[in-house]
Amino acid sequence: MKFEEFLQDKTSQGGEPSSSPYEPSSSPSWGDEPSSSPEPEEEIEIQKAVVESLAADKVKIEEEASLARERSAVLEREKATLAARIAALEGEVASLKAELARSADRLARNEETPSSSKVALLERNVDLDDRFEGETRDHVLEVLREARDTAEKEGRNRRAQILEAVLLENAPVGELAARRAALEKLFAANGNIVNGEVMRQLTKLTIQYRDGETYLLPSEILKRIY
Repeated sequence: MKFEEFLQDKTSQGGEPSSSPYEPSSSPSWGDEPSSSPEPEEEIEIQKAVVESLAADKVKIEEEASLARERSAVLEREKATLAARIAALEGEVASLKAELARSADRLARNEETPSSSKVALLERNVDLDDRFEGETRDHVLEVLREARDTAEKEGRNRRAQILEAVLLENAPVGELAARRAALEKLFAANGNIVNGEVMRQLTKLTIQYRDGETYLLPSEILKRIY
Protein backbone atom coordinates (compact mmCIF):
# COMPACT_ATOMS: atom_id res chain seq x y z
CA MET A 1 0.00 0.00 0.00
CA LYS A 2 1.21 3.38 -0.90
CA PHE A 3 1.85 6.00 1.83
CA GLU A 4 -0.80 8.35 0.48
CA GLU A 5 -3.40 5.57 0.51
CA PHE A 6 -2.41 4.75 4.09
CA LEU A 7 -3.03 8.37 5.21
CA GLN A 8 -6.39 8.48 3.42
CA ASP A 9 -7.43 5.26 5.08
CA LYS A 10 -6.52 6.61 8.50
CA THR A 11 -8.51 9.76 7.91
CA SER A 12 -11.60 7.84 6.85
CA GLN A 13 -11.38 5.83 10.09
CA GLY A 14 -11.58 9.05 12.20
CA GLY A 15 -7.96 9.24 13.06
CA GLU A 16 -5.78 12.30 12.92
CA PRO A 17 -2.72 12.19 10.84
CA SER A 18 0.41 12.68 12.73
CA SER A 19 2.65 15.48 11.93
CA SER A 20 5.25 14.70 9.43
CA PRO A 21 8.73 14.68 10.85
CA TYR A 22 9.69 16.69 7.86
CA GLU A 23 7.29 19.61 8.58
CA PRO A 24 8.76 22.60 10.35
CA SER A 25 7.71 23.25 13.92
CA SER A 26 5.17 26.08 14.49
CA SER A 27 6.49 26.96 17.95
CA PRO A 28 7.73 30.56 18.33
CA SER A 29 11.42 31.17 18.07
CA TRP A 30 13.45 32.33 21.10
CA GLY A 31 14.08 35.70 19.49
CA ASP A 32 10.41 36.75 19.38
CA GLU A 33 9.22 39.22 22.09
CA PRO A 34 5.66 40.21 23.06
CA SER A 35 4.41 43.63 21.82
CA SER A 36 5.02 46.55 24.26
CA SER A 37 2.49 49.04 22.78
CA PRO A 38 0.65 50.96 25.56
CA GLU A 39 -2.97 50.35 26.22
CA PRO A 40 -5.44 53.06 24.99
CA GLU A 41 -6.11 54.19 28.59
CA GLU A 42 -2.41 54.65 29.28
CA GLU A 43 -1.96 56.64 26.05
CA ILE A 44 -4.83 58.98 27.00
CA GLU A 45 -3.27 59.60 30.44
CA ILE A 46 0.07 60.41 28.82
CA GLN A 47 -1.52 62.89 26.42
CA LYS A 48 -3.48 64.47 29.28
CA ALA A 49 -0.28 64.96 31.30
CA VAL A 50 1.43 66.58 28.30
CA VAL A 51 -1.49 68.99 27.79
CA GLU A 52 -1.53 69.93 31.47
CA SER A 53 2.23 70.56 31.40
CA LEU A 54 1.89 72.79 28.32
CA ALA A 55 -0.97 74.71 29.95
CA ALA A 56 1.12 75.32 33.07
CA ASP A 57 4.02 76.54 30.94
CA LYS A 58 1.67 78.90 29.09
CA VAL A 59 0.38 80.39 32.36
CA LYS A 60 3.95 80.90 33.59
CA ILE A 61 4.98 82.58 30.35
CA GLU A 62 1.95 84.90 30.48
CA GLU A 63 2.73 85.85 34.07
CA GLU A 64 6.34 86.64 33.16
CA ALA A 65 5.16 88.69 30.18
CA SER A 66 2.77 90.64 32.42
CA LEU A 67 5.55 91.38 34.90
CA ALA A 68 7.80 92.48 32.05
CA ARG A 69 5.11 94.87 30.80
CA GLU A 70 4.65 96.31 34.29
CA ARG A 71 8.41 96.82 34.68
CA SER A 72 8.51 98.48 31.27
CA ALA A 73 5.68 100.84 32.26
CA VAL A 74 7.47 101.75 35.50
CA LEU A 75 10.68 102.44 33.60
CA GLU A 76 8.81 104.64 31.13
CA ARG A 77 7.29 106.66 33.97
CA GLU A 78 10.69 107.05 35.62
CA LYS A 79 12.15 108.09 32.28
CA ALA A 80 9.45 110.75 31.84
CA THR A 81 10.03 112.01 35.39
CA LEU A 82 13.76 112.25 34.81
CA ALA A 83 13.20 114.04 31.51
CA ALA A 84 10.95 116.58 33.23
CA ARG A 85 13.49 117.05 36.01
CA ILE A 86 16.28 117.55 33.48
CA ALA A 87 14.17 120.12 31.63
CA ALA A 88 13.47 121.93 34.92
CA LEU A 89 17.15 121.93 35.84
CA GLU A 90 18.08 123.23 32.40
CA GLY A 91 15.56 126.04 32.92
CA GLU A 92 17.07 126.85 36.30
CA VAL A 93 20.55 126.85 34.79
CA ALA A 94 19.41 129.23 32.05
CA SER A 95 17.81 131.48 34.66
CA LEU A 96 20.97 131.51 36.76
CA LYS A 97 23.07 132.30 33.72
CA ALA A 98 20.79 135.21 32.86
CA GLU A 99 20.93 136.52 36.43
CA LEU A 100 24.71 136.14 36.44
CA ALA A 101 24.92 138.09 33.20
CA ARG A 102 22.78 140.87 34.68
CA SER A 103 24.92 140.97 37.81
CA ALA A 104 28.08 141.11 35.73
CA ASP A 105 26.58 143.97 33.71
CA ARG A 106 25.71 145.89 36.87
CA LEU A 107 29.19 145.36 38.27
CA ALA A 108 30.71 146.51 34.99
CA ARG A 109 28.64 149.68 35.08
CA ASN A 110 29.66 150.29 38.70
CA GLU A 111 33.31 150.06 37.70
CA GLU A 112 32.75 152.89 35.24
CA THR A 113 31.14 155.25 37.78
CA PRO A 114 32.54 157.13 40.81
CA SER A 115 32.83 155.11 44.02
CA SER A 116 30.17 157.26 45.72
CA SER A 117 27.52 155.91 43.33
CA LYS A 118 28.18 152.24 44.13
CA VAL A 119 25.78 150.35 46.36
CA ALA A 120 26.91 147.16 48.09
CA LEU A 121 25.14 144.01 46.89
CA LEU A 122 22.65 142.60 49.41
CA GLU A 123 23.21 139.12 50.78
CA ARG A 124 20.58 136.71 52.06
CA ASN A 125 20.40 133.35 53.79
CA VAL A 126 21.33 130.66 51.29
CA ASP A 127 18.65 128.34 52.75
CA LEU A 128 15.91 130.64 51.42
CA ASP A 129 15.78 130.03 47.69
CA ASP A 130 13.73 132.02 45.22
CA ARG A 131 10.50 130.30 44.25
CA PHE A 132 10.66 131.99 40.86
CA GLU A 133 13.09 134.15 38.94
CA GLY A 134 13.76 137.49 40.59
CA GLU A 135 11.52 136.89 43.63
CA THR A 136 13.96 138.36 46.16
CA ARG A 137 14.95 141.23 43.86
CA ASP A 138 11.35 142.22 43.11
CA HIS A 139 10.33 142.09 46.79
CA VAL A 140 13.30 144.20 47.86
CA LEU A 141 12.59 146.77 45.17
CA GLU A 142 8.93 146.92 46.21
CA VAL A 143 9.99 147.54 49.80
CA LEU A 144 12.31 150.33 48.64
CA ARG A 145 9.51 151.84 46.58
CA GLU A 146 7.14 151.81 49.55
CA ALA A 147 9.88 153.27 51.75
CA ARG A 148 10.44 156.04 49.21
CA ASP A 149 6.73 156.87 49.17
CA THR A 150 6.61 156.92 52.98
CA ALA A 151 9.71 159.14 53.13
CA GLU A 152 8.12 161.62 50.73
CA LYS A 153 4.91 161.75 52.80
CA GLU A 154 6.87 162.30 56.00
CA GLY A 155 9.06 164.97 54.47
CA ARG A 156 12.24 162.93 54.69
CA ASN A 157 13.50 164.35 51.44
CA ARG A 158 17.06 163.05 51.51
CA ARG A 159 15.95 159.48 52.15
CA ALA A 160 13.39 159.75 49.40
CA GLN A 161 16.03 161.05 46.97
CA ILE A 162 18.47 158.22 47.76
CA LEU A 163 15.82 155.54 47.41
CA GLU A 164 14.59 157.07 44.17
CA ALA A 165 18.12 157.00 42.77
CA VAL A 166 18.46 153.30 43.65
CA LEU A 167 15.10 152.47 42.08
CA LEU A 168 15.99 154.28 38.87
CA GLU A 169 19.10 152.13 38.42
CA ASN A 170 17.54 148.81 39.40
CA ALA A 171 14.58 147.62 37.36
CA PRO A 172 12.52 144.71 38.73
CA VAL A 173 12.36 141.40 36.89
CA GLY A 174 8.57 141.75 36.87
CA GLU A 175 7.69 138.14 37.70
CA LEU A 176 6.32 139.05 41.14
CA ALA A 177 3.89 141.60 39.71
CA ALA A 178 2.86 139.20 36.93
CA ARG A 179 2.11 136.37 39.35
CA ARG A 180 0.19 138.67 41.66
CA ALA A 181 -1.90 139.96 38.76
CA ALA A 182 -2.63 136.40 37.56
CA LEU A 183 -3.82 135.41 41.03
CA GLU A 184 -6.02 138.50 41.33
CA LYS A 185 -7.53 137.63 37.94
CA LEU A 186 -8.26 134.07 39.11
CA PHE A 187 -10.03 135.32 42.23
CA ALA A 188 -12.03 137.92 40.27
CA ALA A 189 -13.17 135.31 37.73
CA ASN A 190 -14.58 133.21 40.60
CA GLY A 191 -16.37 135.95 42.51
CA ASN A 192 -13.50 136.51 44.94
CA ILE A 193 -14.31 133.32 46.81
CA VAL A 194 -12.24 130.21 47.38
CA ASN A 195 -14.31 127.62 45.52
CA GLY A 196 -13.39 124.26 44.03
CA GLU A 197 -11.85 125.67 40.86
CA VAL A 198 -9.78 128.20 42.83
CA MET A 199 -8.56 125.48 45.18
CA ARG A 200 -7.54 123.28 42.23
CA GLN A 201 -5.57 126.10 40.64
CA LEU A 202 -3.93 127.06 43.95
CA THR A 203 -2.95 123.44 44.54
CA LYS A 204 -1.26 123.34 41.12
CA LEU A 205 0.67 126.47 42.11
CA THR A 206 1.52 124.93 45.53
CA ILE A 207 -0.17 127.90 47.25
CA GLN A 208 -1.76 127.28 50.65
CA TYR A 209 -5.38 128.42 50.95
CA ARG A 210 -6.03 127.25 54.51
CA ASP A 211 -4.67 128.12 57.91
CA GLY A 212 -5.22 124.89 59.80
CA GLU A 213 -8.92 124.18 59.36
CA THR A 214 -9.78 127.78 58.42
CA TYR A 215 -10.05 128.79 54.77
CA LEU A 216 -8.26 132.03 53.93
CA LEU A 217 -9.82 134.93 52.06
CA PRO A 218 -8.39 135.81 48.63
CA SER A 219 -6.87 139.01 50.03
CA GLU A 220 -5.20 137.04 52.82
CA ILE A 221 -3.78 134.54 50.33
CA LEU A 222 -2.32 137.37 48.23
CA LYS A 223 -0.69 138.98 51.23
CA ARG A 224 0.77 135.70 52.45
CA ILE A 225 2.26 134.55 49.15
CA TYR A 226 2.96 137.73 47.18
